[in-house]
Amino acid sequence: QVQPVESGGGLVQAGGSLRLSCAASGRTVRNYDMGWFRQAPGKEREFVARISWNGGSTNYADSVKGRFTISRDNVKNTVYLQMNSLKPEDTAVYYCAASLSLGSRPSDFSSWGQGTQVTVSS
Repeated sequence: QVQPVESGGGLVQAGGSLRLSCAASGRTVRNYDMGWFRQAPGKEREFVARISWNGGSTNYADSVKGRFTISRDNVKNTVYLQMNSLKPEDTAVYYCAASLSLGSRPSDFSSWGQGTQVTVSS
């Protein structure tokens, strides 16, 4: 079982940057694809980005393509989400999750962190 723990959230002005980290515990973390989701108040949890177990494949939601970059360090068991050119609509709680299956739905991910708040002011 993988247990992700997110960090790095905060308050930033529009146009700024933040880097989120997800430290995942468990001996088999490197076997899992990892993903980032976000949930704004009153909205459903939505897919942001996913990275394959070896970092060789990534995919992104259209709303963040070209602005966000997902990466991982399997030695440190950590996944990152570099967020640039942030917009107020990026404001949400960001969650890290692990998956052994394909897909970008929340139900495709089996282990979830507690989330970290990102607030982008205009």
